[in-house]
Amino acid sequence: MIPYKDDNPLHTILIITLNLLVFVMQIMSGADSRTIVYSFGAIPHNLISLESRQPIHPVLTVFTSMFMHGGLFHLAFNMLYFWIFGNNIEERLGHLRFLLFYLFCGVVAAFSHTLASPGSNIPMIGASGAVSGMLGAYILLYPMAKVSTVIFLGFFITTVKIPALIVIGFWAIIQIVSGLISQGTANQGGIAFFAHVGGFAAGLFTIKLWLPGRRNKW
Repeated sequence: MIPYKDDNPLHTILIITLNLLVFVMQIMSGADSRTIVYSFGAIPHNLISLESRQPIHPVLTVFTSMFMHGGLFHLAFNMLYFWIFGNNIEERLGHLRFLLFYLFCGVVAAFSHTLASPGSNIPMIGASGAVSGMLGAYILLYPMAKVSTVIFLGFFITTVKIPALIVIGFWAIIQIVSGLISQGTANQGGIAFFAHVGGFAAGLFTIKLWLPGRRNKW
């Protein structure tokens, strides 16, 4: 199932715009995509050793990697989930606090993947970890918000409104199970499931700490 809208329609475009601009820069750079990914992606082995031949320090790749994507569909799905679930979190936190929260979840996600696959030399890119943090925050703050979701029933496609608790909860279970199954295959590439799990946990367990007081909304 694919969510496409919730019942709390607010708007945020800065982070989406940054991701789109970086993706366009990746395409227009003229460099080989593999070279770009290995130069600015977060490589677990490098983050552990703090040594690499990358043009920037390995720690900085934690930030550059979360604005890069491996293809149009990768970018589209991340931004779709961010558009649905991230806008309401920004409304609750305020603009600056939200940006810091987003980056925090992305950092936790990157190091969660690193700890799960410390010897991997495959770079991780994408906003998935940070976006997962938005899902974790959303399921705690808006568990019963109705999310309009596309459901595929064989050859039939329909839309239904499902509580966020079910939509995001189902997604979270898939990430955990898939992460456990994929253990030991990190050097073969693929989806960094534990980045999703780490980002989700960061959002779920810390969002209450980020909520501003009535007189302290940045």
